[in-house]
Amino acid sequence: MADSSFDIVSKVERQEVDNALNQAVKEISQRYDFKGTNASIAWSGEKILMQANGEERVMAILDIFQTKLIKRGISLKSLDVEGEPQLSGKEYKLFASVTEGISQENAKKVAKAIRDEGPKGVKAQVQGDELRVSSKSRDDLQAVQALLKGKDFDFAIQFVNYR
Repeated sequence: MADSSFDIVSKVERQEVDNALNQAVKEISQRYDFKGTNASIAWSGEKILMQANGEERVMAILDIFQTKLIKRGISLKSLDVEGEPQLSGKEYKLFASVTEGISQENAKKVAKAIRDEGPKGVKAQVQGDELRVSSKSRDDLQAVQALLKGKDFDFAIQFVNYR
């Protein structure tokens, strides 16, 4: 019998991030505490730029955006906030980026967890920015998925191509 397999990836739907961003823009424009503050959130190239006239307002914008991401089913582990708000002229700015793909180092962490704690006979291979897990038994693969869901990695993972 052929091996069954699935891939472990770290992907984010760009459209869902856009939708969350648009919802955050709408909420910021409607909220009373942001009236007349020039508060905004928008794409700036591949990054997301949040700006307002106060440090706490920028952090409030970030909080709104994170809430919208969660509601759209996007893990906050895939949002990389770059430091603290920086003063630029009269406004505070904060950049965030959406990370995708599993780095070689993180793929090795996942593979090690599968080797150490997973069922015997399960193989994990790094393939670019994803990890292929294969085994003769589908039950073993489901056990690996349950094991990885229970782990708290510092990056988001999804399971795709289950065969």
